[in-house]
Amino acid sequence: MTDTQQTSDDAPANPTREEARANRRADRLARQITAFATAHGGSAEATVEYIGARGSRIVLVGGDGAWGDLVAPTPAVAQDAVTRAGVTVHEDFEGEFAARIRTGRYEWTRMAGFQMGGPANT
Repeated sequence: MTDTQQTSDDAPANPTREEARANRRADRLARQITAFATAHGGSAEATVEYIGARGSRIVLVGGDGAWGDLVAPTPAVAQDAVTRAGVTVHEDFEGEFAARIRTGRYEWTRMAGFQMGGPANT
């Protein structure tokens, strides 16, 4: 009988190249999420939205109402990133969570620009 040693139940002892790359991406996204939270009131909440072959979009809303988003290559990487960052994750982007967003002049100008002759996209 041979002895086997496993470092943890969650991660294999020798991750594959793809697993290592996914871990690095999740770490990078988690650092960006944490930096966003720090810059916008010290906290943030998120939702993960599947966007198809591109991956998943992480929509963030800071404590001050500022919002931003990040794109992860897969839904698993996105979920891993928000878990590592320790932010509250909502199932849907609606209700009280969506109402926390505070848009500024830039967003309103960009939204209305297409219909009302506002500034060009460039």
